[in-house]
Amino acid sequence: MTLRFAGRLDRLGTESAFEVLAHARALEAQGRDIVHCEIGEPDFATPQNIIDAATSAMNNGATHYTPASGIREVREATATYVAKQTGVPTTWRNVVLTPGSKNILMFALMALVEDGDEVILPDPGYPIYRSLVSFIGGVPVSLPIRQSNGFRVDAEELASLITPRTRVLIVNSPQNPTGGILTAKDCEAIAELATRHDLFVISDEIYSRLNYEGAHVSLYGVPGMAERTVLMDGCSKAWAMCGWRLGFGAMPEELAKRMDTLMINTSSCAAAFTQWAAVEAFESPESDAAVTAMVTEFRARRDLLVDALNRIPGVACHKPEGAFYVFPDISATGHGDRELAAALLDEVGVAVLAGSSFGPQGAGHIRLSYANSVDNLRRAADRIGTYLGVPVAS
Repeated sequence: MTLRFAGRLDRLGTESAFEVLAHARALEAQGRDIVHCEIGEPDFATPQNIIDAATSAMNNGATHYTPASGIREVREATATYVAKQTGVPTTWRNVVLTPGSKNILMFALMALVEDGDEVILPDPGYPIYRSLVSFIGGVPVSLPIRQSNGFRVDAEELASLITPRTRVLIVNSPQNPTGGILTAKDCEAIAELATRHDLFVISDEIYSRLNYEGAHVSLYGVPGMAERTVLMDGCSKAWAMCGWRLGFGAMPEELAKRMDTLMINTSSCAAAFTQWAAVEAFESPESDAAVTAMVTEFRARRDLLVDALNRIPGVACHKPEGAFYVFPDISATGHGDRELAAALLDEVGVAVLAGSSFGPQGAGHIRLSYANSVDNLRRAADRIGTYLGVPVAS
């Protein structure tokens, strides 16, 4: 029998971090020493009080199906957390819990985008945005996010991209891969355009707690935006819970009902004990303290890595204001980003990602995650400098 695959599969992209990680692991299996700066996952353990809450929930029977959109009490706790973080009055009916935040993205696109509708998305940006927009038959439209503008959205450029076919705008702040952050003024300008052109917005705020320069500004929180926005968030980054797979979205109630139907037809529900662990994450002072400690450590790592990279001739590294990535411009080194990323891994044992894997505008950059120890980040910077001819170890 010859397998004939549906054409839509050809429209799916990938997430290069996992491909590079697999190659790096294969090199390690051969005895190579690799410094991992590729994967976007906190290197901290999940706080013990959250683990304890999950095991207690399991011991008390939280091992069965739950309602598709989540346990009501957990949705209520999530709504309270969203209201606290954004200032938007939110109820449990506005909240959907899913196994990872990618489901919120996928379900929102499936519910809102018809074949041929245009979706404006950040470039460089999280590769899954473009992949899923293409998969469902939408048309991805790149919104350049430039280092010269602090890796922020240029509202005038955004306005120039809006057409009668534009249906959805995807915004990410703090941003992957650049660490850029939208200001209150940026959010107000984006909100004005979305309202004027009747656009729906998917605001990916998964890194909102990893902010180094002040309070997070939520686009969902701009007055009037909650009625036309999906806030996309989850537990993975703030509480080092990537493997727990719990995402959540806050949105208009009618859209939440449609997502409930999509959950019934796909994942059924998120794991019950993971949902109860989220309540502990949202409400416990211990969990808040763990986030604060992680942000303090990430800030120190960021400063070390940015300073080290900027000592390498030909490398220009903007200091990010959020998330845990740097996205240095390496175009002046004379190397292409894909060529340099491959060489750094294969020749000197530093796993990084090519900027162009995040979109055409990422060409000439590489992404490094600083979710690694200070010692390892020093080794990574020194190996990169050595490869480019200038050791930078301090």
